[in-house]
Amino acid sequence: MKSYEVNFDGLVGPTHNYGGLSYGNVASQSNSQQSSNPKEAALQGLAKMKALMEMGFQQGVLAPQERPDVAALRRLGFSGTDAQVIERAAKEAMPLLVASCSASSMWVANAATVSPSADTADGRVHLTAANLNCKYHRSIEHPTTSRVLGAMFANQQHFAHHAALPAVAQFGDEGAANHTRFCREYGEAGVEFFVFGRSAFDNRFPAPQKYPARQTLEASQAVVRLHGLREEGVVYAQQNPNVIDQGVFHNDVIAVGNGEVLFYHEDAFLETDQMLAELQSKLAKVGGNFQSVCVPRSAVTVDDAVRSYLFNSQLLSRPDGSMLLIVPQECQANERVWAYLQSLTSSGGLIREVKVFDLKQSMQNGGGPACLRLRVALNETELAAVNPGVIMTPPLYGSLTAWVEKHYRDRLSETDLADPQLLLECRTALDELTQILKLGAVYPFQIN
Repeated sequence: MKSYEVNFDGLVGPTHNYGGLSYGNVASQSNSQQSSNPKEAALQGLAKMKALMEMGFQQGVLAPQERPDVAALRRLGFSGTDAQVIERAAKEAMPLLVASCSASSMWVANAATVSPSADTADGRVHLTAANLNCKYHRSIEHPTTSRVLGAMFANQQHFAHHAALPAVAQFGDEGAANHTRFCREYGEAGVEFFVFGRSAFDNRFPAPQKYPARQTLEASQAVVRLHGLREEGVVYAQQNPNVIDQGVFHNDVIAVGNGEVLFYHEDAFLETDQMLAELQSKLAKVGGNFQSVCVPRSAVTVDDAVRSYLFNSQLLSRPDGSMLLIVPQECQANERVWAYLQSLTSSGGLIREVKVFDLKQSMQNGGGPACLRLRVALNETELAAVNPGVIMTPPLYGSLTAWVEKHYRDRLSETDLADPQLLLECRTALDELTQILKLGAVYPFQIN
């Protein structure tokens, strides 16, 4: 039976704005309060989805969230009609209104951790929504995320859903941004790679001093238990605290893996040699041949990596066994990064081709190609059981492009977030989107 890695890309929401909400994310903070272009952001993301579909890759789409999140503001004491809630929040606590309008759910690498059926004890695909507990504006996402994922992967014979972990610092979980899977074939048993920034209960592990480590070891261990993963099919690694303090807030900003290959920066991890040996040993036991590509700091500095998002790229398997790297335009603009990539692809190694995409709107808010996609390995039967409305096709691309053109603004500033009309625009758009994607009622305004 054939198996696939399906990339479900996040559709950028109508309130895409530069709120600078993510401490530790250099791009997010450096572009804070600039005017954004939600329409351009959504169309850039859709263009990447269309291009990968046309290259022959399985591509899906994951819906954005309702914003502003009026229910979240009500939980914080704002009352009255929806318009009054927004007006009062804008007047009394603008940072809370900005947080409630965040379109950060577009970065669906943080939506959940997914384990394919070949790895799990019950032979089902397991999905655990990430609690994203480190940042308030992201911590409000997981209830809707769970409903959307439930509507996409609804067949209980093939899919098992788990609620987000407890919303406390000890179980901070950032989803697939800190998770990679290595395998020979997507439908075969593999090795799941969990990267954490700190331990909540074991002080033997060093922690960063400047920026928060968002993923805990304990959260990763809990997901392993929930998904019924075998000990011999799991490797844990600690992210280098020094690179977290340089703006590497997730592992997918400093490393990316696919198939049997890990592409990483020399400074990405602690105990790197031990980690690589464990990955090689465990993958060999299931018939795989683990290989790694290390980018030396002498060629690309951590600062280069953070500013260009070299590692927040998509590493995709070609039918001939070679690898394709999808990178943002910022990699081409960085002289050292681009020189390294030219050398890499001309060397005849594992990564043979680089394709560049314009994702400026997402990049300016702190997310690149890898942030925008959630990878789900599925066999043919499981793929057939996925809600067909979310699988990208030429007609769906056309429908979504027309939908964005109809509903999205081409400029959004912080003051615009206080406009109650924006909420009505968002709800109208999302109500139509659920019909396009055949999701049913997944948003609070549709349920309450």
